[in-house]
Amino acid sequence: MMGENQRQAREDRLKKQIEFIIEVDKVKNIFRQTYLADGQRKENDAEHSWHLALCAVLLKEHMKEDVDLTKVMIMVLIHDLVEIDAGDTYAYDTAGAATKRAREVKAADRIFGLLPEDQGVYFRELWEEFEAYETPDAKFAHLLDNFQPLLLNDASGGRSWAEHGVHKSQVCRRNERIPETSEIIWEKMLEIMDKHIEKGNLKAD
Repeated sequence: MMGENQRQAREDRLKKQIEFIIEVDKVKNIFRQTYLADGQRKENDAEHSWHLALCAVLLKEHMKEDVDLTKVMIMVLIHDLVEIDAGDTYAYDTAGAATKRAREVKAADRIFGLLPEDQGVYFRELWEEFEAYETPDAKFAHLLDNFQPLLLNDASGGRSWAEHGVHKSQVCRRNERIPETSEIIWEKMLEIMDKHIEKGNLKAD
């Protein structure tokens, strides 16, 4: 049978896990600039993260390097939790990008700090790995994080690009490392960009 100290430790651990689970429910209220495919409204961070996790399963076969699918799925599911405190920074918001790292590190300290230490450290390490953009897993996660909004932009008629007056050079700069991860995905991204230049939704340079 479980000793009293052991039971208390498990109860304390579960309490912290539940606190984290309830806290991250707030990510459902963080709305992004990307519209849903039907263009009816903007997606929230929870929807975005779920979509990335599903995309990870489907698109792994197109990556140049082998990746740990479970790790990548966890990475994309937690990568935007810091926005609960830091807010969403639009991909082409230069001013917001200047303070993004400091805001998100502070948020990571608080949010991942709610968990039992081992889980909090693991999630924080995965978040930092994603941010560093160096490992095959992080590269795949970033590809997903950039490709999914582009697909939704395409499906919704380039609406977000048009509203923000985005140029192709901005999209290419944001995605400049995609070719080293998957050439076929990069070719598809260029195809979509060129289509929306022709439609007038994305500005040529």
